[in-house]
Amino acid sequence: MYKRLLEIPVGVSGRHVHLTPEHFHKLFGPDASLTKLRDLVQPGQFAARETVTVVGPKGVLENVRIIGPLRDYTQVEVSRTDCFKLGVNPPVRDSGDLEGTPGCVLIGPAGIVTLERGVILALRHIHMPLEEAKRYGFKDKDVVAVEVNGERGIIFQNVLVRVQSDAALEFHVDTDEANACLLTSGAKVQISSEQLLIRQPLALGLTG
Repeated sequence: MYKRLLEIPVGVSGRHVHLTPEHFHKLFGPDASLTKLRDLVQPGQFAARETVTVVGPKGVLENVRIIGPLRDYTQVEVSRTDCFKLGVNPPVRDSGDLEGTPGCVLIGPAGIVTLERGVILALRHIHMPLEEAKRYGFKDKDVVAVEVNGERGIIFQNVLVRVQSDAALEFHVDTDEANACLLTSGAKVQISSEQLLIRQPLALGLTG
């Protein structure tokens, strides 16, 4: 039996794109600005009104939402199911770790951007406030297991902990991971016992 240490709200992430200012203006025009549709749980982050079309070797994903604010790298986060439609085979990666990832084509109303890299399956992770991390003994880059209860209960291993002073506590998984165990945004999960805590770098780079 696992000792439950901390209950964490779930955030299910659908496919989305992060853009650099250069790529945003190439897709939407030099005078365009990213407009907020709604705030996300993480402070300062928001879903934008703007969307792009993502084109892969075998297929297309339309109306893929941009997540703001603009970043210093362009990244396309998709599910494994999306990969089959696009015809790509990206690795599981933490955000911003794009070396060796496949590219795609992005189409906006004002232009096209061809990416040589940037498509990933996002590494499941927990956003954790610094005070919460101190209280429960977690450190940035810890790797934990997360327990999901219910009819399709499961234990997610290899969950990265991201500790930030301004973070909101939240467990991020993609739609495929959530659907497999009937998880929805706002549900609660638990970090499993300390025996499943790993303090060493994850060996990433494997395809999903």
